[in-house]
Amino acid sequence: MRKLKLDELNRVSVTEFKAGAKMPVVVVLDNVRSMHNIGSIFRTADGFAVGKICLCGITAQPPHREIEKTALGATQSMNWEYYASPLEAVEQLRTEGYRIVAVEQAEHSIMLQDFAILDGEKYALIFGNEVNGVSDEVMRVIDACIEIPQFGTKHSFNIVVSAGIVLWDLFSKMVGSS
Repeated sequence: MRKLKLDELNRVSVTEFKAGAKMPVVVVLDNVRSMHNIGSIFRTADGFAVGKICLCGITAQPPHREIEKTALGATQSMNWEYYASPLEAVEQLRTEGYRIVAVEQAEHSIMLQDFAILDGEKYALIFGNEVNGVSDEVMRVIDACIEIPQFGTKHSFNIVVSAGIVLWDLFSKMVGSS
Protein backbone atom coordinates (compact mmCIF):
# COMPACT_ATOMS: atom_id res chain seq x y z
CA MET A 1 0.00 0.00 0.00
CA ARG A 2 1.21 3.49 -0.88
CA LYS A 3 0.02 6.83 0.47
CA LEU A 4 -1.28 9.19 -2.19
CA LYS A 5 0.69 12.33 -2.95
CA LEU A 6 -1.07 15.68 -2.66
CA ASP A 7 -1.28 16.09 -6.44
CA GLU A 8 -3.01 12.70 -6.68
CA LEU A 9 -5.90 13.74 -4.40
CA ASN A 10 -7.64 15.71 -7.18
CA ARG A 11 -8.91 18.42 -4.83
CA VAL A 12 -10.95 21.27 -6.26
CA SER A 13 -9.79 24.88 -6.07
CA VAL A 14 -11.34 27.30 -3.57
CA THR A 15 -13.28 28.90 -6.43
CA GLU A 16 -14.60 25.52 -7.62
CA PHE A 17 -15.48 24.55 -4.04
CA LYS A 18 -17.41 27.78 -3.43
CA ALA A 19 -19.40 27.22 -6.64
CA GLY A 20 -19.98 23.51 -6.00
CA ALA A 21 -22.83 21.63 -4.35
CA LYS A 22 -22.99 21.72 -0.56
CA MET A 23 -24.57 19.60 2.12
CA PRO A 24 -27.86 21.21 3.27
CA VAL A 25 -26.28 21.79 6.67
CA VAL A 26 -25.16 24.87 8.56
CA VAL A 27 -22.87 24.62 11.59
CA VAL A 28 -23.63 27.11 14.37
CA LEU A 29 -20.91 27.71 16.97
CA ASP A 30 -22.54 28.90 20.19
CA ASN A 31 -19.90 30.87 22.13
CA VAL A 32 -16.96 28.57 21.33
CA ARG A 33 -13.90 29.96 23.08
CA SER A 34 -10.93 28.04 21.61
CA MET A 35 -9.59 29.44 18.36
CA HIS A 36 -8.00 26.07 17.63
CA ASN A 37 -11.44 24.46 17.90
CA ILE A 38 -12.90 27.14 15.64
CA GLY A 39 -10.20 26.56 13.01
CA SER A 40 -10.66 22.81 13.21
CA ILE A 41 -14.42 23.21 12.71
CA PHE A 42 -13.71 25.27 9.57
CA ARG A 43 -11.47 22.50 8.25
CA THR A 44 -13.99 19.76 9.12
CA ALA A 45 -16.86 21.73 7.57
CA ASP A 46 -14.81 22.17 4.39
CA GLY A 47 -14.13 18.43 4.31
CA PHE A 48 -17.87 17.65 4.33
CA ALA A 49 -18.87 20.57 2.04
CA VAL A 50 -21.09 22.16 4.69
CA GLY A 51 -23.16 25.11 3.44
CA LYS A 52 -21.82 27.66 5.93
CA ILE A 53 -20.71 28.30 9.48
CA CYS A 54 -22.37 30.76 11.87
CA LEU A 55 -20.02 32.17 14.49
CA CYS A 56 -21.91 33.47 17.52
CA GLY A 57 -21.20 35.47 20.65
CA ILE A 58 -17.61 35.15 21.90
CA THR A 59 -16.67 32.84 19.03
CA ALA A 60 -13.67 34.45 17.32
CA GLN A 61 -13.79 35.34 13.63
CA PRO A 62 -11.27 35.04 10.83
CA PRO A 63 -8.83 36.33 9.95
CA HIS A 64 -6.85 35.31 12.99
CA ARG A 65 -3.49 33.57 13.21
CA GLU A 66 -4.67 31.15 15.93
CA ILE A 67 -7.70 30.07 13.87
CA GLU A 68 -5.53 29.55 10.79
CA LYS A 69 -3.19 27.19 12.65
CA THR A 70 -5.86 24.50 12.48
CA ALA A 71 -8.07 25.76 9.63
CA LEU A 72 -5.17 25.48 7.16
CA GLY A 73 -6.89 27.75 4.65
CA ALA A 74 -10.48 26.57 5.18
CA THR A 75 -11.44 30.08 6.29
CA GLN A 76 -11.07 31.07 2.62
CA SER A 77 -13.16 28.18 1.27
CA MET A 78 -15.98 28.16 3.81
CA ASN A 79 -18.78 30.70 3.83
CA TRP A 80 -19.33 32.10 7.31
CA GLU A 81 -21.35 34.76 9.10
CA TYR A 82 -21.10 36.35 12.53
CA TYR A 83 -24.05 36.89 14.89
CA ALA A 84 -23.88 38.73 18.21
CA SER A 85 -25.94 35.96 19.82
CA PRO A 86 -26.64 32.34 18.93
CA LEU A 87 -30.37 33.01 19.30
CA GLU A 88 -30.14 35.64 16.56
CA ALA A 89 -28.50 33.09 14.26
CA VAL A 90 -31.10 30.44 15.08
CA GLU A 91 -33.97 32.85 14.40
CA GLN A 92 -32.46 33.79 11.02
CA LEU A 93 -31.83 30.17 10.04
CA ARG A 94 -35.40 29.22 11.00
CA THR A 95 -36.72 31.90 8.61
CA GLU A 96 -34.52 30.31 5.92
CA GLY A 97 -36.23 26.95 6.50
CA TYR A 98 -33.60 25.16 8.55
CA ARG A 99 -34.49 22.55 11.15
CA ILE A 100 -32.69 23.63 14.34
CA VAL A 101 -30.82 20.71 15.95
CA ALA A 102 -28.64 20.98 19.04
CA VAL A 103 -25.82 18.53 19.63
CA GLU A 104 -26.07 18.13 23.36
CA GLN A 105 -26.77 15.76 26.23
CA ALA A 106 -30.34 16.60 27.19
CA GLU A 107 -33.70 15.22 28.21
CA HIS A 108 -35.46 13.63 25.25
CA SER A 109 -32.37 13.78 23.05
CA ILE A 110 -32.22 11.41 20.10
CA MET A 111 -29.21 9.14 19.91
CA LEU A 112 -27.25 10.00 16.79
CA GLN A 113 -27.70 6.57 15.22
CA ASP A 114 -31.50 6.96 15.59
CA PHE A 115 -31.69 10.47 14.11
CA ALA A 116 -33.53 10.23 10.78
CA ILE A 117 -32.72 12.53 7.89
CA LEU A 118 -35.73 13.79 5.96
CA ASP A 119 -35.45 14.29 2.19
CA GLY A 120 -35.40 17.94 1.24
CA GLU A 121 -34.83 19.10 4.84
CA LYS A 122 -32.08 21.58 5.75
CA TYR A 123 -30.34 21.30 9.12
CA ALA A 124 -28.70 23.85 11.41
CA LEU A 125 -26.46 21.97 13.85
CA ILE A 126 -25.73 23.87 17.07
CA PHE A 127 -22.43 23.08 18.80
CA GLY A 128 -21.94 24.71 22.19
CA ASN A 129 -19.26 26.18 24.39
CA GLU A 130 -16.53 23.80 25.51
CA VAL A 131 -17.54 24.07 29.19
CA ASN A 132 -21.23 25.01 29.24
CA GLY A 133 -22.47 23.41 26.03
CA VAL A 134 -25.35 24.79 23.99
CA SER A 135 -26.81 27.87 25.71
CA ASP A 136 -30.09 27.52 27.60
CA GLU A 137 -31.71 30.22 25.44
CA VAL A 138 -31.04 28.16 22.32
CA MET A 139 -32.09 24.87 23.96
CA ARG A 140 -35.54 26.40 24.57
CA VAL A 141 -36.14 26.96 20.82
CA ILE A 142 -34.61 23.90 19.11
CA ASP A 143 -36.57 21.46 16.98
CA ALA A 144 -34.53 18.42 18.03
CA CYS A 145 -31.48 17.40 20.01
CA ILE A 146 -28.90 14.83 18.93
CA GLU A 147 -26.74 13.04 21.48
CA ILE A 148 -23.63 11.08 20.62
CA PRO A 149 -23.52 7.80 22.56
CA GLN A 150 -20.51 7.50 24.86
CA PHE A 151 -19.20 4.53 26.77
CA GLY A 152 -16.15 5.72 28.69
CA THR A 153 -15.56 7.71 31.87
CA LYS A 154 -15.57 11.21 30.35
CA HIS A 155 -18.77 13.24 30.18
CA SER A 156 -18.34 14.59 26.67
CA PHE A 157 -16.32 14.64 23.47
CA ASN A 158 -14.29 17.65 22.35
CA ILE A 159 -16.42 19.93 20.15
CA VAL A 160 -14.31 19.19 17.07
CA VAL A 161 -14.61 15.45 17.58
CA SER A 162 -18.36 15.87 18.06
CA ALA A 163 -18.62 17.90 14.86
CA GLY A 164 -16.68 15.29 12.90
CA ILE A 165 -18.83 12.44 14.21
CA VAL A 166 -22.15 14.21 13.60
CA LEU A 167 -21.22 15.62 10.19
CA TRP A 168 -19.99 12.22 9.00
CA ASP A 169 -23.18 10.57 10.24
CA LEU A 170 -25.43 13.12 8.51
CA PHE A 171 -23.31 13.03 5.35
CA SER A 172 -23.47 9.23 5.16
CA LYS A 173 -27.24 9.26 5.78
CA MET A 174 -27.78 11.94 3.11
CA VAL A 175 -25.60 10.18 0.54
CA GLY A 176 -27.23 6.84 1.39
CA SER A 177 -30.72 8.28 0.90
CA SER A 178 -29.92 9.80 -2.52
